[in-house]
Amino acid sequence: MSLMQPGDIIQTCLRTREVMKSVEWLGDRVRIIDQTQLPTHLIYVDCWTPEDVAEAIVALRVRGAPAIGVAAGYGLVLAGQHSRAVDLGSWWGDLDRAVDLLRRTRPTAVNLARALDVVRAATNLATDVEDAKRRALEAAHAICEEDRQANRRMGDIGADLIPSPANVLTHCNTGSLATVDFGTALGVIRTAHRRGKTIHVWVDETRPALQGARLTAWELLMEGIRHTVIADGAAGFLMKRGLVDVVLVGADRVAVNGDVANKVGTYSLAVLARAHGIPFYVVAPTSTIDVSIPDGSAIPLEERRPEEIRVLGGTLIAPQESPALNLAFDVTPHELISAIVTETGIARPPYRHSLAELTLARTGSSVQE
Repeated sequence: MSLMQPGDIIQTCLRTREVMKSVEWLGDRVRIIDQTQLPTHLIYVDCWTPEDVAEAIVALRVRGAPAIGVAAGYGLVLAGQHSRAVDLGSWWGDLDRAVDLLRRTRPTAVNLARALDVVRAATNLATDVEDAKRRALEAAHAICEEDRQANRRMGDIGADLIPSPANVLTHCNTGSLATVDFGTALGVIRTAHRRGKTIHVWVDETRPALQGARLTAWELLMEGIRHTVIADGAAGFLMKRGLVDVVLVGADRVAVNGDVANKVGTYSLAVLARAHGIPFYVVAPTSTIDVSIPDGSAIPLEERRPEEIRVLGGTLIAPQESPALNLAFDVTPHELISAIVTETGIARPPYRHSLAELTLARTGSSVQE
């Protein structure tokens, strides 16, 4: 574990335009930023085992669909490296147990399950255990690099949708902390800002874990982008006053028909944006499109501990005896979404057709197959 002063990091990033890496492979371990400690402390934590990675994902030390996918992929690599098996059959057994452990950590983000499947499948043609370990690491590296490149391309494509000047409203965190090192929706904002567009960002606090207030605001400070943190409930009135031009959000899973699962509160913003005639854009890589999910009703939605609702910063803010419902995600229907920005282009209604074309452009296979 290593500790750095956030203020020093902010100044360095402003000077060099360096983007933080939320997940990094160091040869024998995975290093992550412990996001539960931000913005007061910047702490790097080393994960040495798949169990360490699983704990980090469950505890939200690493979060964001792309980031947990990369972390899970490397977690599987660690399982292979720590296995004492000398024959492939036993080694695959150890790997499969790690797949089950990591798959159970977060059910909504499709990137996690996909990364596990890709890394596991990469070992199927191995000739021996050492070959299998090499193939697993190469597959995990490829997932990481794919995320880096996809984020940059989404930034370039999506920045064209942002007017100048613009007041942009965001929800949750979609920056380098949620990906490998650039961001999805926040990557679009970052690119627009770097192109010289005049941007101001309304940052939803995003209860109950406050990913907007704690993480997005911190990233915007590092980039030197003007922003204001607001209570989640203030968004509608800001729209009514004409102070919001665009809403940008990320996604944890996109159904074939364009329904989107994202941090709870996203659906409310989409309804408000439609009522006020404001464009509502989703920014997500094509890897987030789940070809097995026809519509949002089939997306598994995570429910987290009620205590996260009742306790804030270690302080009880609701009676301990009061029941609390802690839905981590909601589903925004496709008819409320103006466009979905991916690394291969912009999908517009009808999404079943446009998403199929963009997925085909990336993988060579259509979501409709």
